[in-house]
This record gives sequence, structure tokens and C-alpha cells, in this order.
Amino acid sequence: MTYSGAVRPGGPADVHELTDLMISKVAVGPMDNNAYLLRCRTTGEQLLIDAANETDTLLTLIGDDGIAAVVTTHQHGDHWQALAEVVAATGARTYAGAYDAEGIPVPTDVRVEDGDTISVGRVRLTARRLVGHTPGSIALVYDDPHGHPHVFTGDCLFPGGIGNTWKDPEAFASLIHDVETKLFDALPDETWVYPGHGKDTTLGDERPHLAEWRERGW
Repeated sequence: MTYSGAVRPGGPADVHELTDLMISKVAVGPMDNNAYLLRCRTTGEQLLIDAANETDTLLTLIGDDGIAAVVTTHQHGDHWQALAEVVAATGARTYAGAYDAEGIPVPTDVRVEDGDTISVGRVRLTARRLVGHTPGSIALVYDDPHGHPHVFTGDCLFPGGIGNTWKDPEAFASLIHDVETKLFDALPDETWVYPGHGKDTTLGDERPHLAEWRERGW
């Protein structure tokens, strides 16, 4: 089956099979949050991005192999409702942005700075701090050596715009700057974007609208 990234709460996972990495996407909870299970195809090690809700759904997705780590993209409560239970069940190490960790009520084992790398088996993810939606949101970039990059953006970039900055001009200016310089300027159009809610997109689909986003202010 061709990966589409279209999922819904209560529905099946959609699996994106890359050469070195398998990415399984599910939607959970009343806010239609996306959670992503990454599996290194060489070692079998797994990492979860955003234990957002529905512990049973996430543990079923994880399966008997467990997970080595859970990365929380940012401190907003809809992204960590299942975190404590998933960690208790799996013993996974917890990762979050250094400037958001205090806002997450599960202790963060590794506080992630901009440019830090996180490993899942032999696969390396690079964290990019994006300021504006929260002080310490992180996106995770996988630069696939066999193809184009993939980026998990949390709530900082969606199809049609950047994340909510609540009509705060300073927060908007910060987030649009970080998204432009750390994602759009650094990565090619083919880069696949996996957001914290809803459907996937690519940087190429969104790039033509950057000026429009700046003009409208959200």
C-alpha cells in the first residue's frame, strides 16, 4: 500500500517504509493528535514521537519489541497525555526540548538543544528548536541517505501555515523566522513533513505560500 499519511482516531496506522526506517503514523485522542513510531530496519530499535493520548493504542502499535525512547515535541498537554503510562510500561528514556521540559509533567531524561542528534538504532535524527508556538518546541529531521529528508514538525508547521502563535506579533515573527531558516532554507522541496495534527505535506507544497503567511500574520 502507498503511504498517504491520512489517519483518524480509531483507525489503522499508516506505514511509510523507507530503506533504513519504518514510520508508522496513528491519530489519537479528541484533538486528533498524530503519534509516530520510528523503527530502525537494521537493529529493530524503536522510538515514539509524542505519546499524545490513548495509551492502549500506542502500546499496541509499539508491540512486544518495546521502545528505547519517547520524544515529546513540545509542552502542550495534548501531546503528552499518555506519556507517563507509556514510559511506565516500556521503560523508555524521555526526550524534550530543553526550554519546554519544565512544562511537561513527566521527568525529561534528555533535554534537547538545537542541533542535537537523537538515535534510533543506526538512524540519526537532528533536532531543530523552533520558537514561537512554545519556547522550546523541537522538530526532528531525518536526512535519508537513500532519498529526500523527512521532518517531524510537532505543532510548528502544518499544511497551510505555521503553528498557532495566538495573535502575538513577536511570537509569530519568531516562529516564521525559525521555520524559514531552519527548515525551508535548509531542506529541499521534496522534504516530507509529518505534523502534530492532520495530514502530511511537503516543503515544496508549502514554500510558495511563505510570503502570504508573513503578510497575514498567522
